[in-house]
Amino acid sequence: MSGSNRFSRRDFIKVTTGAIGGIIAAGVGIPSIGYLLAPALRQDQAGKSVVVANLSDIPIGIPYPFSFTITRINGWERTANVFGGFILRKSEDPQDLLVLSSRCTHLSCRVNWDEQAGGFLCPCHDAMFDKEGKVVHGPPPEPLGHFEYEIDDAGNITIIPIERKGE
Repeated sequence: MSGSNRFSRRDFIKVTTGAIGGIIAAGVGIPSIGYLLAPALRQDQAGKSVVVANLSDIPIGIPYPFSFTITRINGWERTANVFGGFILRKSEDPQDLLVLSSRCTHLSCRVNWDEQAGGFLCPCHDAMFDKEGKVVHGPPPEPLGHFEYEIDDAGNITIIPIERKGE
């Protein structure tokens, strides 16, 4: 038996230390790489189109309420946010619609349609918007926001849930 084929204590310590260091580096490095790449791989629902109603369900001249949920995924956290709005069908023409956000432009409270008042009322600071989302009175600095929409052949109204500034 020759001594040259065996590991010396020094070689054993080097290999063992290197292996333990590699395991520790992998344990720290792999999650770090995942953390850095997660935003690029994230699949949340923001910006995806949402079917909110069918044209046949919407009466002419009366705001029709709708709501939808968007789930955002951030690492291990899932956050579901509910958004809403109103669809105003102005005439028999299917393209003559106004899709308004229900978020007040003052402090983001949710407005509600009030038939007696003939407008959207904000419960926070007594603001009022007319049927088309324009400010009638109160502190809001601008009209209600709106959503872009499309109508398919079956009459489904699809919105892109990115709120645009009111006009």
